Amino acid sequence: MSLISSYRTIYFTFFVSLVAAIFPLPIMFNAFRPDWMVLVVFYWIIALPHRVNIGHSFILGLTLDILLGSILGMHALLFSLLAYFTSMNYQRIRNFTLVQTTLLLGLFIFVSKIVLYLIASSMQEIILHRHYFWSVFISMLIWPWFFLFMRYLRIRFKVS
Repeated sequence: MSLISSYRTIYFTFFVSLVAAIFPLPIMFNAFRPDWMVLVVFYWIIALPHRVNIGHSFILGLTLDILLGSILGMHALLFSLLAYFTSMNYQRIRNFTLVQTTLLLGLFIFVSKIVLYLIASSMQEIILHRHYFWSVFISMLIWPWFFLFMRYLRIRFKVS
């Protein structure tokens, strides 16, 4: 497959994850929203570290900050750090089992949730609700099926 078609597929998954991140849900289900952007960035950096890099993660984080109306640069910083640590260890992560990868992803999302809360609470008064960390568990629950689906897409559309 050509380079343009490969990037088209990758950017389409970025677009879908951005839409899923801002799609309106009822308030009672909003705490259970998985971190779609983290899942997509984590997958593409593990699968194709030469195509998706820290620059992509930074731009996606800025875009998510703008779409969510959050403090500019919060998600960009976290996605860049996630991309850095993942790209530095992608060969090691590829050899992990699916359970180990799920636990590592859960750790990334948990730390990012804490950092997002600390940054936001330093700017304004925010109360930490007990439902705030449910998205970590939902993301971990979704990851194995999401990983298999993204692998299917990558093979089906011959993204390399």
